[in-house]
Amino acid sequence: MKTAPLAGRRIVVTRPREQAAGLAALIREAGGEVLLFPAMEIRALADTRKLAALLERLEEFDLAIFVSRNAVVKGLELVRALRPGKSWPVRLAVATVGSGSRRELERQGFSGVIAPGGEADSEALLALPGLRTLDGKAVLIFRGEGGRELLAEGLAARGARVEYAECYRRVRPDADAAPLAAALERGEVDAVTVSSAEGLANLLKYFDAAGRQRLQAVALFVPHRRVAEAAAALGMRAALVGGPGDAEALAALVAYFGRAT
Repeated sequence: MKTAPLAGRRIVVTRPREQAAGLAALIREAGGEVLLFPAMEIRALADTRKLAALLERLEEFDLAIFVSRNAVVKGLELVRALRPGKSWPVRLAVATVGSGSRRELERQGFSGVIAPGGEADSEALLALPGLRTLDGKAVLIFRGEGGRELLAEGLAARGARVEYAECYRRVRPDADAAPLAAALERGEVDAVTVSSAEGLANLLKYFDAAGRQRLQAVALFVPHRRVAEAAAALGMRAALVGGPGDAEALAALVAYFGRAT
């Protein structure tokens, strides 16, 4: 009988709690043990008045871009809550940066979603032929509070009028890291998965210098080369880039530990 590819491996999943179940289930199916330690929490806006006023003008926009699956879920949740009885404008096209958020948009009833097929980032979206000329077009970007400006700047340089629909907050959870620190000290952690540079920075803040050093010695799996670059800047060992989805992350883990055996 074939041995489960992750048998005996203990893997930390740091995604927000509501997004960790899929990857955790795949790791367990592959024989691994999951240590859930959310390094990011997605919270509701403290005040939705500004967003409500913006969404009242939704019909004025030509393109709505969702920068992540969080932006899709939280953004559409608020669109429904703040525009009761109103449907999505027929003329308002929809775009996103990756396959996971595209699937979520399709699950929520959208078709013809504009999205890159490879890299899941702003650069890949901006490279699509349909977004090369946007003279006079009004674009609404759904995102969390703060974040990269590259997408908005790139669209504005092509003639678009850009506004942000900030629809959630990202915060570092108030968590007890002592059990994870103890597992690291005992050498009982084989890998750590992170979903963003911000999540990794949050994770490091839970540990003292000795704990960070132990964490830096563990195999690190990230969804994107940009997160790998941020990890290097934070002193982590060379990160392994798996991809944005659960299946890609699992494949990277299986490939790595298959080589290690």
